[in-house]
Amino acid sequence: MRSLHTLADWRRAWSEGLQPADILPVLAESFDVADTAWIWRAPAAFVRAQIAALPPSPDAATPLWGVPFAVKDNIDVAGVPTTGACPAFAYTPERSAVAVERLCAAGAILVGKTNLDQFATGLVGTRSPYGEVVNTFDANYVSGGSSSGSASVVARGLVPFALGTDTAGSGRVPAGFNNLVGLKPTPGSVPMTGVLPACRSLDVVSVLALTVADAAEVMALFEGAAGEARFNESPPRPDWLGRGGRPPRLGVPLLPGCDVALGFDRAFDAACERARALGAELVTIAFEPLFEVARLLYEGPWVAERHLVAEALLASDPDAIDPVVRGIMESADWFDGDAVFSGRYRLEELRARLLPMWRDVDALMVPTAVTCPTRAAVALAPLERNAELGLYTNFVNLLGFAALALPSRVEDGRLPFGVTFIAPGGADAALVRWGLDWERAGPATLGARLREARAADRAPRVIPRSAPVLPLAVVGAHLEGMPLHGQLVERDCRLVARTRTAADYRLFALPDTTPPKPGLARADAAHAGFAIEVEVYEMPLEAVGGFLALIPPPLGLGSIELADGRWVKGFICEPHALVGAQDISAHGGWRAWLES
Repeated sequence: MRSLHTLADWRRAWSEGLQPADILPVLAESFDVADTAWIWRAPAAFVRAQIAALPPSPDAATPLWGVPFAVKDNIDVAGVPTTGACPAFAYTPERSAVAVERLCAAGAILVGKTNLDQFATGLVGTRSPYGEVVNTFDANYVSGGSSSGSASVVARGLVPFALGTDTAGSGRVPAGFNNLVGLKPTPGSVPMTGVLPACRSLDVVSVLALTVADAAEVMALFEGAAGEARFNESPPRPDWLGRGGRPPRLGVPLLPGCDVALGFDRAFDAACERARALGAELVTIAFEPLFEVARLLYEGPWVAERHLVAEALLASDPDAIDPVVRGIMESADWFDGDAVFSGRYRLEELRARLLPMWRDVDALMVPTAVTCPTRAAVALAPLERNAELGLYTNFVNLLGFAALALPSRVEDGRLPFGVTFIAPGGADAALVRWGLDWERAGPATLGARLREARAADRAPRVIPRSAPVLPLAVVGAHLEGMPLHGQLVERDCRLVARTRTAADYRLFALPDTTPPKPGLARADAAHAGFAIEVEVYEMPLEAVGGFLALIPPPLGLGSIELADGRWVKGFICEPHALVGAQDISAHGGWRAWLES
């Protein structure tokens, strides 16, 4: 069977006349029964039944028509046992998780369920009775977890994408260790119905894929909570990082702490240079408040949520649970009701302390993991080695942030190194846009050295939802470098064009305005019109009302025709204020008149 890796590969195969019935049952039957990445492999009859439900050919409702995928075995599939990597706990759901239902409705074909650290408790990929999942670059090292199996099957090209879950880094760490993209949505932004919880108030379904475009499209097709209880809620933000037209500012740790022996220190330095080459400004920030948040996850009362999941089994058959996982769950006994509320109060205190951080930076850039331990090292000190891997991941969901883990560097004979970009909740689309730029910045090897990435792999059909925006043309004191430009920066506006109006306008210098401002008006029949310089910004729609309140008379917002024929909202002036005002139209713009 031909090598098909990304969504673009599979779509091309179908466009060339291949049929899912000819390929997918054979694919499912080819999975090695000894492969520890799988817990359940879909029988050929299960695959054929899904294919039979597809329309004859791809259509608008089935953008994933015939594309195979896998899910972590803490995500329900109707009629298939959900084990959470604990056979004694297994149950058989009647209905699939909402995320799975939506992807199957989009035409995707489920071909298996993947291994995980038991009850999604671990970042190593070794805590499973179904076997350890090994690193796809070097079997002596861990795969990362808990979404270990999902990462492994994608990195090896068995499926183009897989679903995992991420509470403390379970989707990001295995992505980093296997040269994958790990898209961790904002908590509350994706449906969790039908997902076996690890920490119900923090969990999200995550996507592991070979490219940002594929991960983005998959998330976009299943996002949106399904009328369920949500413990975090952040409305979508605009789909860009950076404010007022400037490149993004990225917060980085002063001392990242990367493993020198593995070359991760040099790899992070190289990643920083790559970010700078993309125009980003790197700003050193204090990470200690974030690390304190991270410590709450396992040293605070949130472990009680893990205990709650397996409470009955812990009471009836504790030996059925992995000893390390059981020890973590039983540590919930250390916390009483007072401790639960004290932990919550401390989290909110730290959240408030961290709010000013987002005025200084647009996103954080961190190593996905500072090291990658060997399986032998994890066996000797499982808790210590696991804790090292959560340094830059554990705090993210507690604070409701969005995150995107990206491949950064693969050297011959070495393990891959990845970085993660973290942004406020709701910034999923903005991280995707940045991730697409990151990928285009240089050649990249897909997964476990499957092949080099191509341009077709980097063109998403759709990305996660973002905040609605209003195109706004500014003509005077709000231009970049002018006194009121800060009002746009404060509202997270993005510069999209420096252009001119249609050649039908006149510009006047208004008297007695502070700071000095021009007035723009449509030319009348008695006067020639000019094309006037403008800058067009996108303003988040929710910020428009507050911005309008700042506009003094005789100025207001109206409709302006641009040189290319488009109409956008922009600054216009009441006609009475132009009587006796100096006509500066011949200069072609406010900036040119000031310079004259």
